[in-house]
Amino acid sequence: MKRNVKIVGIGGGTGLSTLLEGLKHWTKDITAIVTVTDDGGSSGRLRKDFNILPPGDIRNCIVSLAEPNSLISELFQYRFKGKSDLSGHSFGNLFITAMTEITGSFAKGILEASHVLAIKGKVLPSTLENVVLGAKFTDGTQVLGQTKIVAYSNPIEKVFLVPDNPPAYTGVLKTFKEADIIILGPGSLFSSIIPNLLVKGVAQSIKKSKARKIYICNIMTQQGETDNFKVTDHLIAVEKYLGCNVDYLIINSGKIAENLIKKHARKNSFVVVDDSNKLIDKNRIIREDIVSNKDHVRHDPEKISRVIFESFL
Repeated sequence: MKRNVKIVGIGGGTGLSTLLEGLKHWTKDITAIVTVTDDGGSSGRLRKDFNILPPGDIRNCIVSLAEPNSLISELFQYRFKGKSDLSGHSFGNLFITAMTEITGSFAKGILEASHVLAIKGKVLPSTLENVVLGAKFTDGTQVLGQTKIVAYSNPIEKVFLVPDNPPAYTGVLKTFKEADIIILGPGSLFSSIIPNLLVKGVAQSIKKSKARKIYICNIMTQQGETDNFKVTDHLIAVEKYLGCNVDYLIINSGKIAENLIKKHARKNSFVVVDDSNKLIDKNRIIREDIVSNKDHVRHDPEKISRVIFESFL
């Protein structure tokens, strides 16, 4: 346990929460910087009904940093069923929404949820601005809204935020300056990782940081977002918005179960082809078995955290 190591993870969705789940067993100084552009599902409904930032990705990260297998963690992840107005909402999302209403601050709502679960580390939104994710596609079309972007079947040329260049949340930029390791990914490339880099000062602060900068490449492509993307396509996109090269690229070399490959293929999600041999600097490439072959193809929290700590510390 190297508890004095300061790690910052950047992303959203299931990717970042998976990473945090493994890291918390190695260090207590973890900060998660989470995107706030989700507009689908429970988060999208709460965002529209209460004019708050989407709590879903935040909730997942908070639970990942909590004590594993605790009843309170299960409570926060509990999703209401049936045909009532609560159907589809998770308890944790409703808790953060309620605390936001009570305290008058989304940030305080996150803090109270973090206190209730007694998490190891911190979870910070990249910005408190009510931003919308936009995308310009190769056919010239521009679309606003994360769910609409993923549903539009054309390659993405660039993504942007509306309003443009929103201010970073208090403390976000400082975490990059003080970090020993900054990890981007895994997770949805254009809707979870890159939106954080579009917040004012974030990319510049990461670029200036003396921390080791690591990108964990996705194992599977994502329909409507990274169709036909290979490893280098992912890396090029991250470094384009970051404004500098990452120090290390981590790629899965573990065997993926055939039944899961077929399962993902039915949703037009395929194994990301490793074409990293074309990269000039081979020293920054790390290939390890970091895959979990359970119900879906995912990064394994224990494997990925072990690679990070044994490779860089």
